[in-house]
Amino acid sequence: MSQTTSTGKSFSAQAIVVGAGLVGLAAATALAKTGLEVIHLAPKAPPDRRTSALMGPSVTILKDLDLVQNPDELGTPLKKIRIIDATKRLIRAPEALFDSCELGEDAFGVNFANAKLSSQFAGQGKNLKNLKKIAASATRLERKDGVWTIELSNHATISAPLIVGADGKNSLVRRTSGIAAREHRYKQSALVCDLELEIPLNGVSVEFHYENGPFTLVPAGGLSANLVWIDNDQNLQKLKSASRATIRNAIEEKSQNLYGKIAMKSASFVFPLVSLEAETAGKDGVVLLGEAAHAFPPIGAQGLNLGLRDVADLIKSIKQTTQDTDNWAETISYDYAKRRKRDIARTTIMVNTLFKSLLSDMVPAQILRAGSIWALKTISPLRKKAFRLGMNPAS
Repeated sequence: MSQTTSTGKSFSAQAIVVGAGLVGLAAATALAKTGLEVIHLAPKAPPDRRTSALMGPSVTILKDLDLVQNPDELGTPLKKIRIIDATKRLIRAPEALFDSCELGEDAFGVNFANAKLSSQFAGQGKNLKNLKKIAASATRLERKDGVWTIELSNHATISAPLIVGADGKNSLVRRTSGIAAREHRYKQSALVCDLELEIPLNGVSVEFHYENGPFTLVPAGGLSANLVWIDNDQNLQKLKSASRATIRNAIEEKSQNLYGKIAMKSASFVFPLVSLEAETAGKDGVVLLGEAAHAFPPIGAQGLNLGLRDVADLIKSIKQTTQDTDNWAETISYDYAKRRKRDIARTTIMVNTLFKSLLSDMVPAQILRAGSIWALKTISPLRKKAFRLGMNPAS
């Protein structure tokens, strides 16, 4: 893979993707499919037991990038969304049920197990001769003469003009490249686990809104469901350390016993909630994708959806830039940052505002929240517009 610039500077590949998560896997495969020589730094990590609800436009991105051919066979379609205000506040929103058929769609999106998506993405890149995977992490980055050099945890050194940072909230790529980020840590965390219900969800994602955050059951096929429970970190950490029977009873109570007896199919995991936004998504031959560039609470199923839009825009930047000049990687990084600025800012504001509104006990916030749900439930044109925006904030 070794190449040389016109000034005689040699490098290992044209692009190095840093990060073993879903966005890193998708980016490495998609970049290689454009014809670039790509090295993917993907240190071994435990299986990701979370799930991701990808909205229709994101599923289209997966197909357009040739990462997934038959999404409904890999995941579970999300046909309806049910919202239940389970708070004890003075003003409560009416229960609402939204159907994707009203939008002329078979489903709002598809719920995927992250482990299955990871395996699918890796399989798509397995036979690409211009994609090399290294099971090591980056420890140090330095740029000289338009080429980035990365020192690895296995003591090797590699280099490339273009660095793709998909290495999460604590991104080494972001910090090393001098890109600042605004970060806010919430008091809430999210508990996730896999469940088996006595009464199936039948393609309906159910959100119970409580004072400390939503409790969401996402259909995973048959009697299976994925739980995303947001609450104060102290409450969830205490519950996580309790017996399975105690956790199961708490889940049944939170779901108002609507789905009968519930069995836990996996251990429970608790993740802290953080909001993060990088000042720019790219510069100096570095581009940031996924949680290296943006992170927020798991509200409205936007996390991985936004990350996949990052990948799609990076591919557009690469395809419109010829690689026959020494500054091609820098050109791509600034073009990519320009493409992503508006979508990242708008989605971050939307998700953080929605999350804070769900937590607010102030009466004006209660009135606004209840009124918004009532309006969505009763006014069809508004409902359609709101769900189109929620499915694709970039539209």
